[in-house]
Amino acid sequence: MIRSILISVLAVFGMAACDRPAAVVNVPPAPVAVPGPAGPAGPTGNTGATGMPGDTAAIIVTPPLAASAPTN
Repeated sequence: MIRSILISVLAVFGMAACDRPAAVVNVPPAPVAVPGPAGPAGPTGNTGATGMPGDTAAIIVTPPLAASAPTN
């Protein structure tokens, strides 16, 4: 008799513990970056290499390879 009352009381408190409202955590908004004044210009880069003359350049275009079917 006492055991069944004890089990009933534990069951009631166990279910009541699961019935808590969800905790709400307020997250502060992220700071917004505001651009400041523009700084001085940086140094210029080096001149790149020159290309081949147009008369001797050859462009070769190959068709894509056919996809092979997977073997079973």
